[in-house]
Amino acid sequence: MTRIGLDARCGRHISVGMRTYIEEVTARLPRVAPEFEYRVYREGENLGMLDQVALPLRMRRDRIEVAHFMSQYVPLFAGGRFLFTIHDVIHLRFLEFFKPTIAPYYRAVVQRAARKAARIITSDSRTIADLVTLLGADPAKIRVVPLAPREAFLVQARPYRGPRPYLINVGNHRTHKHLPTLLQAWSSLPPRYEIDLYLSGPDDFGGELQRRSSDRRQAIALGDVDDSALASYYAGAAALVHPSLLEGFGLPFVEAMAQGCPVIATTTSIPDPLTDAALTFEPRDAEGARAQIERLLDNQALRTALVERGREATSALSWDRTARETAAVYREIVEEQR
Repeated sequence: MTRIGLDARCGRHISVGMRTYIEEVTARLPRVAPEFEYRVYREGENLGMLDQVALPLRMRRDRIEVAHFMSQYVPLFAGGRFLFTIHDVIHLRFLEFFKPTIAPYYRAVVQRAARKAARIITSDSRTIADLVTLLGADPAKIRVVPLAPREAFLVQARPYRGPRPYLINVGNHRTHKHLPTLLQAWSSLPPRYEIDLYLSGPDDFGGELQRRSSDRRQAIALGDVDDSALASYYAGAAALVHPSLLEGFGLPFVEAMAQGCPVIATTTSIPDPLTDAALTFEPRDAEGARAQIERLLDNQALRTALVERGREATSALSWDRTARETAAVYREIVEEQR
């Protein structure tokens, strides 16, 4: 029985979406692909110097035959047959938004891993070009394995009802999310649209939400929201609006669609399985975003069609499928070894 090592470390550099991916796939692999023996490694920091050496040594001691590093934080001294998952290369596409140490790390460690890996898993085909161009990956080694909504979002929630209809944005507030585009689009809607804007996370906008609010419309930071409340917010929203410059897959899209919430997003953030189920606008284009919001609010038939397409698209996605397709990549590597 082939022994698979799963690097499931979720240190402080692991995003909520990456953590979800790691936890969901790790939990399902033994059930969907029982022909492998799994060893799961959860201890340690993803960028800790000790872990750069300690994790490969533990895997060697445990006689791991195929190692799966489930994020881009591959140890510099990773050896043997391994693959890794990388959902996007946002850090290299938008160097100006991140610490100056990020680019050297990617070029010294992640590029090296891309060259040495037996396979690279990514969650959407839009990322392939970046992996090839920015990391020098061999396109023949890249496999696309889509993500899915979590179970908490598969049961229809009771819609949240606020004092007015509302749009929602879910995610962190990092610079590449380009939330000023959303704030401009929402606040420039004609006065006849009395609709609020809810944003997950803290009010770290320096008073901008208050400046753009009025008696007719309010911009509200929701703070930390658990899955149950988030499902209700999705179910009651007029739309999820996502102005990010780039996304790898975008779990809020599938979560929202599973709850019957239409999605309006940038052309560079919506994943391939959902392209026919969303309205899109170009990155940084607040006017284009505003036009799509108006279009949706004014057209009930369009809204109904998007809800139906969204539910159909997300019904084809599941974490069991993600785990099965991941295991299929393991089988490729094992066959090559033989």
